[in-house]
Amino acid sequence: MKMDVLTKKAVMLLRSLIFHYHGLDQEERSILDHVAKKLNATDELSWANDFIAEDYLSAFDRAREFLSKIFLKMNENERIRYLLEVWEENYQKGYVTEMEITAILTLSKDWHVEKRFLEQVKN
Repeated sequence: MKMDVLTKKAVMLLRSLIFHYHGLDQEERSILDHVAKKLNATDELSWANDFIAEDYLSAFDRAREFLSKIFLKMNENERIRYLLEVWEENYQKGYVTEMEITAILTLSKDWHVEKRFLEQVKN
């Protein structure tokens, strides 16, 4: 699937934001690098990491605003798909923190897909 630069930025920011939630470890960095290469989005990952580093404490709130502008233009299935991808990538590393789960659920609520997302996670 071909993605424009803004969508790539949003997708990489979503992933990076969740992985940065408790501090980015080497395994998370590897997952992000792998996804960025797969999506041809290494510049966008760099942008996302800079976005977060700009002000770590406000990064989540700033990102929520940016991400909502992009993801709310997508159809519901796409929004859920991207949330499920980051959910599953978190499980790849062997653990998911409560903060990461809360962040993903907050975004699902922002994007009006919380109920459907939770149904998908249960399955």
